[in-house]
Amino acid sequence: MRPFELTAPPTVEAALASPGTFLAGGTTLVDLMKLNVLKPQQVLDINELPLRGIDTSDGLRIGALERMSDVAEHAGVYPAISRALLQSASQQLRNMASIGGNLLQRTRCTYFRDVATPCNRREPGSGCPAISGANRMHAVLGTSDSCVATHASDLAVALVALDAELRLVSATGSRTVKLADFYRLPGETPEVETDLRPGELIGEVLVPRLDWAARSTYVKVRDRQSYEFALCSVAVALDVQDSRIVDARVAAGGVATVPWRLPAVEDALRGAPATLASFEDAASVAADGARPLSGNGFKVSLLKRTVVRALLELTEGSRL
Repeated sequence: MRPFELTAPPTVEAALASPGTFLAGGTTLVDLMKLNVLKPQQVLDINELPLRGIDTSDGLRIGALERMSDVAEHAGVYPAISRALLQSASQQLRNMASIGGNLLQRTRCTYFRDVATPCNRREPGSGCPAISGANRMHAVLGTSDSCVATHASDLAVALVALDAELRLVSATGSRTVKLADFYRLPGETPEVETDLRPGELIGEVLVPRLDWAARSTYVKVRDRQSYEFALCSVAVALDVQDSRIVDARVAAGGVATVPWRLPAVEDALRGAPATLASFEDAASVAADGARPLSGNGFKVSLLKRTVVRALLELTEGSRL
């Protein structure tokens, strides 16, 4: 790790006026600094800033500095969000990692994290060796000729499914942006990963009220039971009345370069009976547009099966 200057701005205004890289839980930043992937000269410890709080009185408001473990265990948090958090990292990391930091974490692509190899996200124009190299963990959706890295956050998948927004604060005020629009597809500029502008900070996460999201879940398929990133994950919320699906929210992770909303699956579910046949029919379009690589073609069928599994988890054994 290279030398850096650490300061702790006393206010949000002071933090926004200071040049440097923000440090919250540090579970991503410090890791990448140790690998020399990130080499900030100034680091701003923002842990004492008033960006906390969890409010479930009308929808859900989560301060960016809330810890993942605290949000996961808070009464009133939608099950899909809680489950996504509890299946992230380890308990020790969840106790440290912030909500804002989790949403801004960088890809876990091994080429990105290895400074001895090319990577267009780390060094634009250097190339993407994952396209023809080791790519079992990489994306099949939302890829480009410049980057095929998957987005790492479990939480972001659940939040995108539930139409979450971010309140971004800056020295000139604040703005609100949908989380689904916040993340950028790699295209020809994979180094630009989000819509976060210079001098901005995530203030809070806003999830609109959705009473039927009490019936929601997050299913994560991975190589081992814990402390592992997703090969495929699916967040689902269902509104079921008289054994028929009135509305649905579905998003996927582990298979795309950004948290991947599945509107075609949602459309196929609306108005359909809550049966295995309907679930399989809706899941058949989940991977439309996929571009498998040499080592990850299995993710196409895995995504479809995981969608069905999540839907069954919400409906089997219950009185619909």
